[in-house]
Formats: sequence, C-alpha cells, structure tokens
Amino acid sequence: MTTTPSAPDGSPGTSMTDEEYGALRASAALWAGTSVLITDERGRVLVQRVDYRPSRLLPGGAVDKGESPARAAARELWEELGVTAVVDRGLAVDWVSADAFGAPGVMRFPGEIVHVYDGGVWDGERIAAIRLPGHEVEAVEFVEPADLNGLMIPGDARRALSALRARIDGGGPALLEDGVPIAPGVLDRAGALGSARERDHRPFHPSPVPDGLPVREARGWLFAPDGRVLVLLDPGTGAARLPGGTPEPADHDDPWATLVREADGAAAATAARPLYLGHLLAPDGPYALVRYAAALTRLGPPPVDPATGRARVRVLATPEQVLELFDWGPHGAAQLAAAHRARALLGIPRAARQAVTELTGPAAY
Repeated sequence: MTTTPSAPDGSPGTSMTDEEYGALRASAALWAGTSVLITDERGRVLVQRVDYRPSRLLPGGAVDKGESPARAAARELWEELGVTAVVDRGLAVDWVSADAFGAPGVMRFPGEIVHVYDGGVWDGERIAAIRLPGHEVEAVEFVEPADLNGLMIPGDARRALSALRARIDGGGPALLEDGVPIAPGVLDRAGALGSARERDHRPFHPSPVPDGLPVREARGWLFAPDGRVLVLLDPGTGAARLPGGTPEPADHDDPWATLVREADGAAAATAARPLYLGHLLAPDGPYALVRYAAALTRLGPPPVDPATGRARVRVLATPEQVLELFDWGPHGAAQLAAAHRARALLGIPRAARQAVTELTGPAAY
C-alpha cells in the first residue's frame, strides 16, 4: 500500500494512505463557480433576472465535474445568452465562506471558489445578438455599477464591483474573500463606482464658446509627465471628478483662472501651458461648461475640505481609465480624443495601461 506525506512539499511528517489522504482533502472540498463581467459602451454592467431568486446575477454558474472554470464560463454564456465567446482573462477569484452565503442548512453549503472572467465591452450589435434560453433567465439589462448593491445580494455585489475595479486597474486578478479584496487598491479603498458616477451626456464641442454665452464651469485634464491624468475621488462616496469648479468674482470671467483656483483649493495642484479643449452646452440654461488640458507641475500636501473635514483622494489614471470612472455617454469619446490631441501638443507621452495610483504627498514635475 502506498503512502502520501501529509505535508504538501513532501517533507517528513505523519504519513497516511492514499485513501486517507483523499478522504482528508475531500472533507475540505469547496464548490467551484464561475461568472462573467460584461459591460456596454457606457460602462454599465450586464445582469440577469432569473426565475429562481429575486436578486440579479452576472452570467455564470457551477463548474461541472472535470471542467475548467474558463470553459464553464464560456459554456454558461452560450447556455444563458446564446453567445459564443472565448473567455481567457480573469478579473477576480473569490473565496466565499460557508457562513457568508446564507444557504439553508439542508443544502450543506461547504463554501465556494468563484472565478470572475472579463466578458469585455459589448456594442449594440453584440447586445442585439443575445438569445435567452426560454427558461431560468427571464431578462437581461445593463445597470449602473452603483445600482448593483440594490439589485444583488451583498456578496455578489461586492464581488462584481471588485472585479470591475480590477478591470479598470488592468492588473492581474483580484483575490477576494467574501467579495472583499485581500490587497485592496485605491479604487477599492475609496469605494469608487459604489455611488453614482457623474452623468453628463451633453455633446462636446471642440470649438470656442459662442460670444456672449456665460461660462458656468471650468474643469481640466491635468497631465502628469507619464501621460496620466489627475482625478479627485470623494473620500466618503468614491465619486470621481476632474479638477475645477464654478467661477467666482475674483476670477474676472477667466475660465482658466477658475480652474487654477479650484485645482489649488481642492487638490493643491498647479498646472502650466493650458490648452483649451472645448465646451459642453447646458440644455437647461444659456451657459457653457469648458474643458482644458494642461501639464501638471506641482502637488502640495492634500488639502482638507472644510465642509467634510477630510481630504479628497488624489489619483493618477490613464485617460481611458478616466472615461470608465464617469458616465459621459456617447460623447465621452469626443472629449477623450480632444484630450489626447492636447496631450500630444504638450509633448507628453501616451500613458501605458497601469493601476490607478494614489498621490499621498507633495510632488514636483
């Protein structure tokens, strides 16, 4: 009869038979599940309404015996959405404890390892190709990330948001325990996407503000030397915004002066060589919202917001990541293109995809 060391590395220790070792490992076995995170071009998440539970689900399900999690994910997409897809990029691996799921005792739920895969960004043509199976999945819809908390059970919502943040960061899969990252990044710590994203679907005009039209807001794409952009996250809600704000009399009707003042007050940020990008027209009033690009030159210590007693979270993100943190609708791509044109004119390189980085102290560029 063969024996198997109890230590995984084969080091000396108490030996047991293969049968005993197999029984020991089987007693600690967990279920295996898989799910797929899909978004539309506005960054909304695809969820399914099913006939066997009131909460929404990502596409996915149980991994069958002898099946890899990636193959299971592709199979579930076909069975639930009628879509053939290659699933080859992981976003998260979640250890779901036996106590967290809330399963009835008769189920004898032992815990589960859930693999979350990236299903990509689907355009209108691909969404139109969805074919539901006629049972179990009653409907699909695309919802704002912030709405997941109200539509899913808490653990599923935490897992989906963690996977979405991991996709924005662009690194390896996030390792989760009950949906919570064991090594949270700045987007996790700030709770980004957990509250409503800034929504602005007004057309972007890469042209001067029409004569006589007042400017009610000035914001800027402030570029660091590596091509990333300064973004401010609310410390309480995680909501993102570009530096800037509304004019005051001291600005003397100069939108760039507004941006300089607001960037210094909210982020202790200084920028130079401004380039005008364009403006958005407000449909509810005769005024414009202007956008600039500029080279970030200095950061001071994070200033404390007197209204909240907390400092805003300052991060650097690629321009593409910036777009994912907002809901700018079909016109966001035009503003992104204008920002990239200005970046090139400023002599700043295009940023490589990388994790969003927090700026915790002063810096000079």
